[in-house]
Parts: sequence; structure tokens; C-alpha cells
Amino acid sequence: MLAVSELYIYPVKSLGGIALPAASLTDRGFEYDRRWMLVDENNRFLSQREVPLMACLHVELHDDYLVVINIHKPDFFYPIPLQPLTTETTMVTVWDDECPAQWVSAKADAWFSEQLEISCRLVHMPDSSHRHVDERYANNKEITSFSDGYPLLMIGQASLDDLNSRLASPLPMNRFRPNIVFTGGLPFQEDDMQQFGIGDIRFWGVKLCARCVMTTIDQQTAVKTKEPLKTLSTYRMKDNKILFGQNLLYQGRGTIRVGDAITISSS
Repeated sequence: MLAVSELYIYPVKSLGGIALPAASLTDRGFEYDRRWMLVDENNRFLSQREVPLMACLHVELHDDYLVVINIHKPDFFYPIPLQPLTTETTMVTVWDDECPAQWVSAKADAWFSEQLEISCRLVHMPDSSHRHVDERYANNKEITSFSDGYPLLMIGQASLDDLNSRLASPLPMNRFRPNIVFTGGLPFQEDDMQQFGIGDIRFWGVKLCARCVMTTIDQQTAVKTKEPLKTLSTYRMKDNKILFGQNLLYQGRGTIRVGDAITISSS
């Protein structure tokens, strides 16, 4: 039997994730997932690809705010209200997309700039901002948050186990930043999960996830190595892309819980 084993959100794009026992689906992915983002002086998104230190900023979710903690400087933390303190908006860029965003606060900008040793600003995606997924893979003009391109990413635990069996030192799942992890089935079974259900929610696997240098960054130390891309390239390369994980679209609303069964659909 396939079953949900882990659920994650990443409230601030490219910062540490939060493991949850249950996650609620919104119109653009899990609630709070990648609704905040750091941008440079050109309002373009920042990620661990350019700023590996972002890996060391971990996030906690409280009732009315997020708390961002520098794990190497525990006394350095910053609370982010779930509702921004400003009404000022701007256009921001995520890859090839532009969408409206809302400035959070000057204090947040100063704190993140100090922690990351670069000039940056924090923005929030309001409900009124609609960023569409690639129309080539969309089913019904779906939208997403500040994610790289799709509202959800799923990986089977068997796929990571297969990879770790080939590595000298096993890697944790956080290298791959999934939203949904499942147990049961075969390695890379998610590749072929075109339609499936969790409870009353219907999901579609629409595009395998091409992996980048972020997977080589240790999420505790921000140190880069050659793995797992070096090993994955030997057996997960297609069209010059290293594939690991399945991007998802879905229909329906509701809450997914760890332990929920996954039912494969035939049509």
C-alpha cells in the first residue's frame, strides 16, 4: 500500500522547511507554502543557488507569525507576521514569471540582509496575486505560489533509499525539498503516477522535477559537494536533465495527513 509518510511546507522560498502532521490545500498549494520570498535589488528571487547561507535560516510556524532562526546563531531570530505590515506592492520575478507581491517591512529587510551578508528584501504573495503554472502542463489554468513552477512536489521514500544505496554517505530527504513523501511501492514509482487520489482530492503527476545544484547543499552547514548530482547523473539523466521527484497538480480542497492512503487511478 502507498501511504503519505511526510508532509512539508517551505514558507519562505529557499529557506528551511517545516515538517507537518497534516497540511491543508489552498488554491496554490499547501497553506503558507512559499508565500514569502527574498528578492535582490532588481526584485528577482534569491535562492540557495546564489546564496547558500539561506540553508541555515530555518523557519517555525506559530499561530499568527513565522519565526526565522539562524541555526548557527540561535540568538538571531526574526518574527514575521502572517499578514504584512505594509500595503506597498511591487512586481517581482520568479524565473520567467512576473507577479505582484507585497513588501513585508523595512525591519525584515534589514534583518535578512544582515544574516545573509547581501542586500535583499522580503516580499509576500497576497491572495490577489495569481501566478499560473506552465500552460503546457496545466489542466485548468492552475496557479502556484513562489515555488519554482508547480504547487506540489512528491517523492517516494523508495527513490531516496535507492539513491542512498549508491552513495558513500546517505543523504536526508531535505536535500530535495518535497511537499509529499510516500512509502510503499518501487523506487521512482512517482515517475508513472499520472493520476491518483488522497482522500477526496484528485492529483495529477504532470512533470518530472529537474534537479539543480541546490541538492548538493548541506541544509545544516550550507557546504556544497558533488553529490547527489554526480551519482544521479549516472542513472537519472534524460535530455541533459537530472530527474528526481514528480511535480503535481490537483483538484479539490481539504487536508492531507501523514498516514493517508494513496490510491492510483486507472483513468
